[in-house]
Amino acid sequence: VKAMWNFIIGFIISIYMLASKETFCRQARELAYACFEKKRAVSVIKSVGFIHKTFIGFLGGKIVDSVIIGIICFICTSIIGTPYGVLISCIVGVTNIIPFFGPYIGAIPSALLVLMVNPRQCLYFVIMILILQQIDGNIIGPKILGNSTGLSSFWVIFSITLFGGLFGVVGMIVGVPVFAVIYTAVKYWVRGRLKKTALQNMPASEESESDYDSVFGYLEDD
Repeated sequence: VKAMWNFIIGFIISIYMLASKETFCRQARELAYACFEKKRAVSVIKSVGFIHKTFIGFLGGKIVDSVIIGIICFICTSIIGTPYGVLISCIVGVTNIIPFFGPYIGAIPSALLVLMVNPRQCLYFVIMILILQQIDGNIIGPKILGNSTGLSSFWVIFSITLFGGLFGVVGMIVGVPVFAVIYTAVKYWVRGRLKKTALQNMPASEESESDYDSVFGYLEDD
């Protein structure tokens, strides 16, 4: 009852927040310009915009991808006659939100459930899931998500393991965009320090804008 009450209250509040999002954005900008000088305020606003873009790009795309995978899984399980097709498709779709490990987290208990009913259908289901995940990983996922986080495969696995160990399932879901924001912040800080250090070490006659661009142009983003 308490969980249901919290869900209802959260759902109502989210509707009011979405209805007033333009007002909140305007007030946040005004607050930034009131608290900081113009240059710092613009930097803060751009940083918040980047965080928003990273989270929405990844989580929104992952949800769409998971819905598609759940629907395809239901169609395939209906064709091959897998027991509990609706339940299994829901499990596979929901756990697919977790990057990298999600497909396995959903497929293993689903396969065990089918195994207890029909071992042959369990074999068909495992083959179907392997094919489905290959299609998702190589075709559907890249088309929807693209490079929304800018992280390599190693850092994706690292962020899922780290935040999953700290915060459980929720950490596995939000760990990738959170780490992407931290990674980008550290990257720009390191680049700024490199530029500042190198300019301080330059002879006075070489500290021109053209020399700066030629030395550090490779560090700038497209």
